[in-house]
Amino acid sequence: MDAKKRYLFKDRLVKGITTDGHFRVSVVKTTDVVKAAKANHNLSPLATVLLGRTLTAALLLASELKGEERIRLQLQGNGPVGTIIAEANAVGEARGYVHNPLAELDFTKDNPQIGDGLGIGLLTFSKMLYNEAQAITGTVELRNGNITEDVAFYLFQSEQIPSAITLDVGIDDTGEVTHAGGILIQALPGAPEKQIDTLEANLQQLIPLSHHFSQDEYIDDLMKTVLMPFDSKELNRVPVHFFCRCTKDRFVDAMALLSIDELDNMKDEDQELVCHYCSKKYIISSPEIKNIVEEMRIKMN
Repeated sequence: MDAKKRYLFKDRLVKGITTDGHFRVSVVKTTDVVKAAKANHNLSPLATVLLGRTLTAALLLASELKGEERIRLQLQGNGPVGTIIAEANAVGEARGYVHNPLAELDFTKDNPQIGDGLGIGLLTFSKMLYNEAQAITGTVELRNGNITEDVAFYLFQSEQIPSAITLDVGIDDTGEVTHAGGILIQALPGAPEKQIDTLEANLQQLIPLSHHFSQDEYIDDLMKTVLMPFDSKELNRVPVHFFCRCTKDRFVDAMALLSIDELDNMKDEDQELVCHYCSKKYIISSPEIKNIVEEMRIKMN
């Protein structure tokens, strides 16, 4: 693949709208995002698919936000995966993790489904906005556990916006990620019901998305295809990537919230701290911990 083609097929999100103003659409390619999540957390194929779909969904939902406003999805069930958390913002940054990264399906049971990884549980959606002191949240029961149907159910139940969504993570025979991405279509006020049915049918014909990515179909082409026969225009596009803003300073600040007694018990040895979201490790040295303790004592006097 030449340099120009590599650039064109990099992970990114494109957002558009039909020229009649009836529908908005977001299409995202997240292949490298999901590969990074798999590598960072050493995920099993099951955990890769479920976290990959959740990261993809978070990026699609965040496309309607501004700047660094954030979407947070938490799916918690009684299946082997346990809990999945993903965050994304409008500038294309996504991060997330799985509570049990090595989880696998129980193939001794009859007809195991990918949704069994989460099982019975809840989806909690949180939206952090600039003009809101607290996050806007909503919770629904998991519909299927396969992420796609769960997010669709949340949009129908809580947002009450007619929506169609597909999320896809392709895995090859060796357990490696081939392609990943998603499409979200939402009806705007006044959209005719017949047009909604047409676009839902279009979306069904594009499943699985990984097949289209493997055929070198570009996300712009997918947007036009899913909105046919209606004319559309692009509103925005952003590159997307797995990115965590954790820093050593933030971990040091977090340690300063512990009690002096707790820090006293730690101060004679270096401490290794790991970020849940990206698995990056930070070493807080013994002298640094002693300095935190000293500063706390000064403030108390």
